[in-house]
Amino acid sequence: MSFTISQVAQRTNLSIHAIRYYDKEGLLPFVDRKNGTRVFQEQDIDWIDLICCLKQTGMPIKDIRILIRHCMDHDAVLEKGLEILHRHRENVEEQLKELQRSLNTIDYKIKHLPRMYREKFSSEAAAPGQDK
Repeated sequence: MSFTISQVAQRTNLSIHAIRYYDKEGLLPFVDRKNGTRVFQEQDIDWIDLICCLKQTGMPIKDIRILIRHCMDHDAVLEKGLEILHRHRENVEEQLKELQRSLNTIDYKIKHLPRMYREKFSSEAAAPGQDK
């Protein structure tokens, strides 16, 4: 089954402009172009989903382009493509650790901030007439 760019935009929650941008950046070299019109297949939508996932996790467009080029070269896909994905996975794991540290700090503040405010205001109330 084939899809138009509008149908792909609906299925992927991307704008038509974003899909055209990905194409212009060389991220969609596998999409058929018949009479100047992009014709997408199901596997093209799978690739677009991967592109969105990688982009959302911080992979630069240039690295996604390199990955796609390696994937189009059947001899290099396992070696170079997997190397790129493993490296990106390590980066995402580090981002997750940093986010977890931030979340722990936020949780700590949520837990202890009310007590800190109570102590502050109760000590101010206990010492009336003093400058604050």
